[in-house]
Amino acid sequence: MNANAIVFNAPGSLSVQSLELRPMGAADVEVQVTHTGISTGTERLLWDGSMPPFPGLAYPLVPGYETVGTVVTAGPEATAVAVGDSVFVPGSYSFLGVQNIFGGAGSTLIVPHDRVVKVDPALGPKAILLALAATSCHLFSLGGTRVPILYPDLIVGHGTMGRLLARLVVAAGQPAPTVWETNAVRREGGVGYAVIHPDEDTRKDYRAIHDVSGDATLLNRLIARLAPGGEVVLGGFYKQELSFAFAPAFMREAQIRVAAQWKKPDLQAVTDLVHDGRLSLEGLITHTETPAQALKAYQVAFGDPQCLKMVLDWRSHA
Repeated sequence: MNANAIVFNAPGSLSVQSLELRPMGAADVEVQVTHTGISTGTERLLWDGSMPPFPGLAYPLVPGYETVGTVVTAGPEATAVAVGDSVFVPGSYSFLGVQNIFGGAGSTLIVPHDRVVKVDPALGPKAILLALAATSCHLFSLGGTRVPILYPDLIVGHGTMGRLLARLVVAAGQPAPTVWETNAVRREGGVGYAVIHPDEDTRKDYRAIHDVSGDATLLNRLIARLAPGGEVVLGGFYKQELSFAFAPAFMREAQIRVAAQWKKPDLQAVTDLVHDGRLSLEGLITHTETPAQALKAYQVAFGDPQCLKMVLDWRSHA
């Protein structure tokens, strides 16, 4: 069986190809995809060729880890979801003959049943945002392993992830964080929290600063804003080496932590928050294209500051 998929043939080179799907296993489900999101973090680095080396990184590849669709076939041992369920899929290893990094941008996926998460079909394309919401949750929860939780009181960056992170803090009943954003266009849209230019902020007593900007040059500036014993959490993906001046960090006994990929408890936690109405995904998807316009979609997603989240609609491209 074949399915259409986005393929990065090389940095800056994209096509939509019919690729062979791996055979279904007894515990797999077949998902007919309705929407996939474009990540402006890791996918941008794959697109422009600046992704730092890691095992398995090679071209051609199928990107994407923000996928929503409907289960159309289930193996006899697939018990987590049923045929007809709407599901979120955080990437896959569906396609043969290419690297699946992260393998979610296709019209049909073959996925282990315990990898997908059942979602309310009323969410529609907004369900693709669960990946970024889970990533945001992981910054302070460490996959449910961190007790007590230290929520951020400063967030750097007001893109989609920064907005979700701020909404999660407010949803948890914590004091509203301050959010820094240098782009005037993106300083709009704060709900229940303030978004300001960094130059407007004089505070130097932040307990927890979460950077989701991906800007490797900010570390010294953020350390200078910490309270003694404060923490900087690096939540972006940085293609350049990071460094910092030791003396200011020493004087503050600063902690610097790297947040890696979200874990299943993070995904389940944010899914529950969305289904309960405590976390809103409204206003974050700003652009939609079809796979036939994939090149334009990626260019807009990576180049237009007014584009918070670009979604590909696969419903007419099976």
